[in-house]
Amino acid sequence: MKRWTNLALFVLLGLAFTTGWVAFFYSTAPSRASLIVHAVSGYAIVALTPWKAVIATHGIQRRRPGWWASLVFTALVITSVLAGILHSTGLLLGIGSFSAMEIHVAAALAAIPFVAWHVIARRIPMRAVDLSRRSLLRAGTLAAGAGLTYGAGEVAVRLLSLPGSTRRLTGSYEYGSLQPSQLPVTQWLFDSVPSIDPATWRLAVRTANAVREWTYAELLAFDDRVQATLDCTGGFYSTQDWSGVWLSELLTPHPNPPPQGGREMSIYVRSLTGYDRRFAIEEAGRLLIATRLGGMPLDPGHGFPVRIVAPDRRGYWWVKWVTAIRIDTLPSWWQLPFPVQ
Repeated sequence: MKRWTNLALFVLLGLAFTTGWVAFFYSTAPSRASLIVHAVSGYAIVALTPWKAVIATHGIQRRRPGWWASLVFTALVITSVLAGILHSTGLLLGIGSFSAMEIHVAAALAAIPFVAWHVIARRIPMRAVDLSRRSLLRAGTLAAGAGLTYGAGEVAVRLLSLPGSTRRLTGSYEYGSLQPSQLPVTQWLFDSVPSIDPATWRLAVRTANAVREWTYAELLAFDDRVQATLDCTGGFYSTQDWSGVWLSELLTPHPNPPPQGGREMSIYVRSLTGYDRRFAIEEAGRLLIATRLGGMPLDPGHGFPVRIVAPDRRGYWWVKWVTAIRIDTLPSWWQLPFPVQ
């Protein structure tokens, strides 16, 4: 049972980590499907906790080499799972300035080096018995039990009208929709709000044929509008009215240039802070270079002087303090799935 428990936990942790990041990547239906698998994996981990606790206790009592790392690893996993459950039910959405989602993710990320250590130091080679009928029955029973627990939890959340019943399909909670002053100010990881002088700031837009530098006043003259939902990976979403100029208008006369030499091309967007993202060239007509939020100029925390509004994408795609845009010869997938800055 010890071997099976450790193997099951290893598989479940990998599944939970993978599906969690997939859910972060999307703002539409795939996110919901991934989150269901993510949640079921979490409940399965909880179900195995009593058996793992016995195994860990024996290791600690014998002072097995690396016992303290196993203890820290266990604490991080428990913290991540507990924070995830609190966020999904809405029973506790944050502690101080940290949201339950941020704690959930931070604990999971902190656990990665301990997972690597555990795999190396406690290596469990696969054996034929791992795919035996008994092992598969155990796995099926565990999955069914975790799935039923998840389903029962979702029903309970709705019957009890807990805050979790209002979650968006991504698991995020509504915050300040159509109230620009209530839109939270957030940055990705270590990014910070820069100080920008609109008189000297320029937006450099480079196409295959030319480079055009737009002033803040010139961009303010546009009034293209869209109502879009910013869905932050920190656990909130907010629908707001944005206005500015569609990126395709700044790329004319060739908003969708043909691939050069058969190569796929992309739109490269860079912030003054160095933060960047690539978009497929076909998205130019759906990306807004926003200058105003709710009819008022953006403030520094929300991206002044201009930011990207990318409907149906998670918040980390909404690049703020944009200073350069170019048609690039690299494909849109030629980037890390998530920024590291």
